[in-house]
Amino acid sequence: MTPDEDSTSAPTTLKLSVVRDVTIVATLVVLGLYAGAAFLIPLTMALLVNVLIIALSDRINALTPMPVWLANVAGVTVVLAGLFVIMYILGSQATQFARTISTYESQFDETVSRVTGFVGNDVTAFIRDNLVNIDMSFIARILIGSATSLLNQFFLISLYVAFLMAERLAFRKKLRLAAGDPKTGADFAAILDAITLSLQRYVGVKTLISLITAGISYSVFRLLGLEFAETWAVLTFALNFIPSIGSIIAVVFPSLIALVQFESIVPFLVIVLGCGTIQFVIGNFLDPALLGRSLNMSTFLVILALMFWTTIWGLIGAFLSVPLTVCILIVFSHIPALRPLAIMMSLDGRLGDETRPDSAG
Repeated sequence: MTPDEDSTSAPTTLKLSVVRDVTIVATLVVLGLYAGAAFLIPLTMALLVNVLIIALSDRINALTPMPVWLANVAGVTVVLAGLFVIMYILGSQATQFARTISTYESQFDETVSRVTGFVGNDVTAFIRDNLVNIDMSFIARILIGSATSLLNQFFLISLYVAFLMAERLAFRKKLRLAAGDPKTGADFAAILDAITLSLQRYVGVKTLISLITAGISYSVFRLLGLEFAETWAVLTFALNFIPSIGSIIAVVFPSLIALVQFESIVPFLVIVLGCGTIQFVIGNFLDPALLGRSLNMSTFLVILALMFWTTIWGLIGAFLSVPLTVCILIVFSHIPALRPLAIMMSLDGRLGDETRPDSAG
């Protein structure tokens, strides 16, 4: 073999070995995420709740003369109380909804016959052939199982959050000591700060937007007299964290219940048009205006992340898909070998650290 041939084959061999190693590591990581879901899901939820608590306590500390420890206690109390209320509503009303699901099934045929005059016989036949075969009790059991499981894990999440808040100040000192040299410690701190800032902005803004959407939707549900209005409002709040399809599902479920519950089609149209318009306006105008370019993720990547994390962790993975992908994107952007992949994952090819003075060169 000539020197020229050897020099040209070495990079190819190196690239193949890198691809092999990355493939092996990625496979092991996916298998670990799937196998360790029972342990990792509560821990991940606790980390995101901890980020929200820190953002709230920092805002309280900035707006009031309250001591730092008292602001932390206030943040923990508000966030955990709100989380408990959400889980309690889902857990308490889920059983009641499961008991009445047979009533909705018996009313479905009457509803289909009622809307025949509006949509025509062909559409009615399609609805009968495709929706009547859906096992609503099975769907109800899945939703109840998810809500009950989340309620059972609430105390574990609270325990994690308590210890995370207790070690909040000591963690950075331990990170610098573990890094060994100052440069490595600074790099770790930069990654941690970028992740924390992005997650705080995302979780904070999405929580505010979801609260506004759920509050308006709840008012509409109560005015119409829709059954389980609290449950649909809580689901509207939660489903807004699922990108793209979450807001659609948040309108579909209560509108279908309205179609079955009421003899008139007006409540159905009010929910579809009213709540649908609210979701559209908030999702396309308010949400981007408040989040801005803080996430800067490709739209296609958002859909891929939604499918991946839902496959790995189920319904909870759908809620966590965007925050987890944001963390991966930020970590990749700080690792030179993975920076090209981070650029491909971004929306416009620009990363968040490119405006920093020390990022040049």
